Formats: sequence, structure tokens, C-alpha cells
Amino acid sequence: MFTLTEVASLNDIKPTYRILKPWWDVFMDYLGLVMLMLAIFGTTMQISKDQVSCLPCLGQPEDISGAKANSFPQRCTGKAVSPTPTGEPIATTGPRVSKDLTNEAVNEIHSVLQTSAEAEKYSNQPPPTGIKTNLDFQQYVFINQMCYHVALPWYSKYFPYLTLIHTLILMVSSNFWFKYPKTSSKIEHFVSILGRCFESPWTTKALSETACEDSEEHKQRLTGASSTPHQMSLEENNESTSPSQSTPMLGVKISADKPVAEVPSSMTILDKKDGEQAKALFEKVRKFRVHVEDSDFIYKLYVAQTAVKTVKFILILSYTSTFLAEIKFHHVCEPDIKQLTGYKTFFCTHNMAYMLRKLLITYVALILIYGMTCLYSLYWVFRRPLKEYSFEKVREESSFSDIPDVKNDFAFLLHMVDQYDQLHSKRFGVFLSEVSENKLREISLNHEWTFEKLRQLVFRNAQDQQELHLFMLSGLPNAVFDLTDLEVLKLELIPEVRFSPKVSQMTTLRELHLCHCPAKVDQTAFAFLRDHLRCLHVKFTDVAEIPPWVYLLRSLRELNLTGNLNSENNKMIGLESMRDLRHLKTLCLKSNLTKMPTNITELSPHLIRLAVHNDGTKLLVLNSLKKMTSLMELELYSCELERIPHAVFSLTNLQELDLKSNNIRTIEEIISFQHLKRLTCLKLWHNKIINIPASIGQIKSLESLYLSHNKLEALPPALFTLPKLRHLDVSHNSITILPPDVGLLPNLQHLAINSNKLELLPKPLFRCTKLKVLCLGHNGLTTIPEAVGQLVQLTQLELRGNCLERLPAQLGSCRLLHKNGLIVEDHLFDTLPVEVKETINFSSP
Repeated sequence: MFTLTEVASLNDIKPTYRILKPWWDVFMDYLGLVMLMLAIFGTTMQISKDQVSCLPCLGQPEDISGAKANSFPQRCTGKAVSPTPTGEPIATTGPRVSKDLTNEAVNEIHSVLQTSAEAEKYSNQPPPTGIKTNLDFQQYVFINQMCYHVALPWYSKYFPYLTLIHTLILMVSSNFWFKYPKTSSKIEHFVSILGRCFESPWTTKALSETACEDSEEHKQRLTGASSTPHQMSLEENNESTSPSQSTPMLGVKISADKPVAEVPSSMTILDKKDGEQAKALFEKVRKFRVHVEDSDFIYKLYVAQTAVKTVKFILILSYTSTFLAEIKFHHVCEPDIKQLTGYKTFFCTHNMAYMLRKLLITYVALILIYGMTCLYSLYWVFRRPLKEYSFEKVREESSFSDIPDVKNDFAFLLHMVDQYDQLHSKRFGVFLSEVSENKLREISLNHEWTFEKLRQLVFRNAQDQQELHLFMLSGLPNAVFDLTDLEVLKLELIPEVRFSPKVSQMTTLRELHLCHCPAKVDQTAFAFLRDHLRCLHVKFTDVAEIPPWVYLLRSLRELNLTGNLNSENNKMIGLESMRDLRHLKTLCLKSNLTKMPTNITELSPHLIRLAVHNDGTKLLVLNSLKKMTSLMELELYSCELERIPHAVFSLTNLQELDLKSNNIRTIEEIISFQHLKRLTCLKLWHNKIINIPASIGQIKSLESLYLSHNKLEALPPALFTLPKLRHLDVSHNSITILPPDVGLLPNLQHLAINSNKLELLPKPLFRCTKLKVLCLGHNGLTTIPEAVGQLVQLTQLELRGNCLERLPAQLGSCRLLHKNGLIVEDHLFDTLPVEVKETINFSSP
């Protein structure tokens, strides 16, 4: 016998799983429980009470076989025994009797039947026949059992067991998706995360802040007419400008973020432990979404088990209706044992027939209800796309408009949750919103990074400016805006940077660095940055990371862009928007351009310095430079140039040209520089130049010449005919001789010829009495002429790495040369006289 305790494990679903069971599944569970109780009851009765009782039939078998059940009493005798003269009963058949039914009781029943009217009715019938035996009780038992298996239909015998099996299958099918390994792990994880998200304090606080912001926005709309000018939207400010001002670089339309209402401090205070738990929930939700959205296995399994239940319902209903009529109380039995009892046919009654029929009708009614529920569940599954879930209502009711729609199993689970309570999905959506996550990070960040902590990180840089460098934070702490005397702010690898209106307190801020930091600005903050920011550095990976408001900073003087601007992305770059940068003087592009953007010439009227650091990518097209006639400084680094670009010769106002780290081998075009009357500095260092043409003497305006890190072996005499040359750097070459003509440079102040192959120094060199820096290290010099004492303005002398044996005592005449400016081995310094060493050490910093 089964008990409810033994089968309870079949329905042992964790209470938390109830949120994934819609009403029809719950209803089917209860129906299954009722059917299970019915099956257990029927099975118990079948095991303990099921039996048949049989009497011999006196009619002919051919007459009885076709007779109706209610005609059997007229054709079959009710006499079970016929007493013999000795009083011993004849072995006949009858109902199965218990063991306490004695022969005396049988004889007594027979005597009653003989005295009744029923006995008179059958007095004309032939006397009963049978085989006389002393095993009458065993015959009763044997005949009843024989007829139970021969005459009773199989459905009457096994119906309760079938009911139990069917019910168990239906119950297992209802909960299979909670137990199957490939689905149970995901479901357990989802239910766990959903419960934590629902109960998390951050969920309540985020929704409360949303309500607060909505009320603040409502007040702002009511008082919009009296708003101050600085609260105008960015689009309204741009309406008065030219249409080009509203077209930002890279084709991204700029839209000012709506002002964020100040949330009361009581709303934003969050316990540190709760904050850390909320952060962990955001990470879990993100990973769970990635893991579950890649398949729809849970959905398919649920559909499959619902279909199995429906098919099972149809199967049960079809064969049950067929066998319903076979459950009868009367049955005819022909066990073929006449040789044992003397009778061939028996009339039997099934004592459980009435009960089984009632149980079967009840079971069929329950199955019909169960099947209708299954059909409804299938209709619900297929009538709408359950593999897509939209948080549209949640987005409308809250400020978290960035909650993404989900798909596949993640969407299906949320649909199931909605059937339980839609509040769960609403609160769960808070942890799918990046805006919500950023707010949480902002609160935690502001608690951690206080004003005192930030003040300790402020330092004085090389330009004697107060600078703050923040690296890899989750956001920009609000306390930064309280550093009112900060001049340089560097932000690096901060995923969410937002400049609030409080930035207007930083009246001394002039330079801003955004290194892989997508930044957003408030309307008031943008107005302040537009009028006060002078220098901006932006480092990015993709052009989309460049904040659109960068190209509307009309007071900007210097802009540095570092990132990927190759030819493919270059097609999408609309540098025409940079014409709004009316005061821009310096533009530095550190990228991998293959050609100069044609629209960059829009900056030509006011651009003074242009630097292109190309990271080894060959720059092919430079024709657009010809129009930039106002350009005074041009840097083309690592552009794989093989010759000096002809477009450079059109820049009549050019004063400095830097072609560092290219592949220039010859500079025959250098004669064209004579037309650039203002060119004072020429940097051709880190190239592959073999010789310098004599035409270099035509550049009379040249003051600085950098030819280091090339392959020069000699210097032409024409080089020393430049009357204004003050700085000459030919270090790191293969020069063996320094021409005596070097003495013809009366204004030479800096000469670097270190890391060459010099063995001697020409005496005319020391006529250059204005020399302040002389670098002769890492050559093959064996002596230093005593004439070095004529260089009275010398402040730095590098001699390390030569073959010197001693230093001349005349170094004492170089009154401006001190120990820190004399770069030489210690043992050589010790060769100087004591008074000379004291002179050099005197006033040494």
C-alpha cells in the first residue's frame, strides 16, 4: 500500500521555484495530486478487497452464453448443494467464502432456500448434478480464482495500477525541467539571482531615486519659464550658431544629457556591505545573461514536456473510453473444469465493479480537466514569442531607459516569472541597466574617494602646475570638483566620466586629459568647459569614443587626438566640424593615417602647429598641406617618408619642420627651403641620410639643425656658412673628421657630435666663444686642446667614452662650467689640479 509520504518526493519542488510555475502548472499539480490520491485509494482497494463470487449455471451453455445478465437467474440454479441421504453435501460451486463458513452453515442456507417460494419456483427443474467430494471449500476458492483470471476483463483488474502509473508520469512530466541537469543548474541560478535582486536594498533605493528624479523633472517643467539662461539645452545654444556647429565630428549628433536632479543624501546613503553585494549582483546578472541567452534549451524542454502531457491525456482518454463499458458487475465464466465440479458454466459477480466504475468516471473527469489545462498551456506557449522579452513598460515607468531586451531562455524565464508577479521582472530589470550600475558605482566611489584623499594626490608638475592623475576608477568622484585650484586633470581608463555642474567651481582648470574615458557633460558643465578649457588630450581605441562635445569647445587652444584613424575609419571622419574650434592653434594627431584628411584645411586660417605621429604607417597624400599657409610648426613623425614632401615648400610661414623617424635617404630638395624665409629649425633626425648637399648653405635663416641618428660620414663646408646657426646636432653618425670650417659659426651655442668616430678636434672650433653646450662623448679622442679654456660661456661639456689620459688645466678658465655640467670619468677628473677642481666644484648645484 502506498502512502502520501512515500510519493511526496515526486512533488518536492523547492518553494522558491513557485515563481516559475504559472497558474496552469499549479492547477495541474493539484489535479495530479487528486489523481494520485484516487489512484492510491483504488490500488489499496484492489489489493485488499478485489474478488469475484461464482455460482454454477444449470442452463445449457449455448443458451446461457447469449443470455443477458438479468436473465441468468431464470436459467441458472441458485442451489449450491444437494444433501444426500447421509447429510453430506455434494461438491458444487458458489461464491468465494471465508474459512469460517462451515458445512453446517451451508446446509442451513440450503434448507432455507428449500422452504422458500424460490425453492417452489424451481421444483419442476431437474435435480442438481455435481461430483460428490469432501473438498467443497477448496472448490469454491479454486473456481473463484479461476474465474477471476479467465472471465474478468483485464481493465477491471489493472485499472487502479494504470491510474497510478499514468498519474506518476504526468507528475514527473510537470516537474521534469526542474530536475534535468542541463536546465536545473540554470533555473537554480536564475531563481537565486532573482530572489537576491528582489530583496536587495539597492533595488528599492534605485526605484526611489527614480521617483525622486521624476518629481524633480516635473517641477522643472512647471518652472521652466523662469529658468536661468545657463540651464538652456545644448541644442538651444547651438540654434543661434551656424548649421555646421551642430554637426559634430565623426558623424555623431550631440545631445545634451538631461539634468540629473540632486538626490537627497538620505536617498543615496547605502551600507558598504549592501553596496558590495549589489555590485556582485550586477556582475552575476551580466554573466548569467551571457550564459543563458546563447540557447533556448529550457524553452524547448518545457514545450516538449507540455506536449508529452497533452499526448498522454489524449492516450488515456482514448483507451479509457473504450474500456469503460467493460467494467460490469455480472460475468459468465467457462473455466473448462467440468471434470472436477460437474459444471461447465458459472455465473460470477465482481464486488469492486461499482466502486471501479465510480473511480473511473471521476478519473476521466479529472483527465478531461487536466487535458484542457494542457491545451491552454500549449496555446499560451505558441500564441506569443516567448523567446523575446521586452522591458518596455519598465523603461517607461523608470529612468532606466537603457534596460535591454533579452532573448532565448532568459526571455522565457522572465515570461514565466511574469505569470507569477510582474513586480519581480521590474525589480530584476534594475540590475540589467548600465545607468543603475553606474549610479551604484558613483555612490560607492564618492564614499571611498573623499576630498581629503584626493587632495593628497595633487602634485606640482614640471610646468609648476597643480595636477591630479586618476587611474582606473569606476567613475569620477564628486569631490574632484571641490579642488578649485586644480589646473591639470588627467583621467585614465575610467569607464564612466560625467562632468556635473559643480565643475564650474574649478575656475583655474585649463588642461584636461581623457585617456580611454568616454565622458559626458551636463549643460552647465559644457558651458563652463567651452569657455575655460585651453588644452585637451583625448586617447581612444575607436573613433566613437571621442566625446562629440569636444568639437564645440570654442576656447580650446590645443587639441591632441591619439587613437585609430586609419583609412577605413577615415571615410567616416567629418573634420569639417572642427571649424568651430575658432581659437585652436595646435592640433596633434597620433594615429595611423594613410592620407591627410582633406577637410583639415578648414582649420588653416588659425592653426599654427600641426603634428602627425603616424606610428610607422606610410603617409601617402599630403597635398592638403599646401593650403595651410598660416602653419608655423609641422611635425611628421614615423610617416615612412622617403623624401621631403613638396607640399612643405608651400608653407611660407613655416618656422620649424620636424621629420623625425622616417626613411629619408637623400635631401636634395633641401635647396627649396631657401624660399621659406622664416624657417629657423630643421629636424631631420632618426632617418637614413648619407650625405648633406652643399645647397644647405642657401637656407640663411636656419638657426637649429638636427641631423642625429643618421648615416653621415662627413659634413660639407657649406654647412658652416649659415650665419645664424646656433644649434647643431650631428650625434650618432659615422663622422670621422670635424672640418675646421666649424670656426666660421660665430653664433654657435650648442654642438652635439657625440657617438661618432672623431679622433681629433680642430682648433678653430674653440673660436666659437658663444658655445654653451659641447657634446664630444663616445668618440676616439685622445686629447683635448688647451684652447678649450677660450670657451668662457661653456656650461656643459661631455667627454665620457673617449680615450683621454688627462684633462687640460685650462678648464679652470671656463668659469660657468661646474661639476654637474662636466660629464667625464671620475679618474680623469682627478687628474686636474686641485685649484681647478675647486673652481669647478665651486657653486656647483
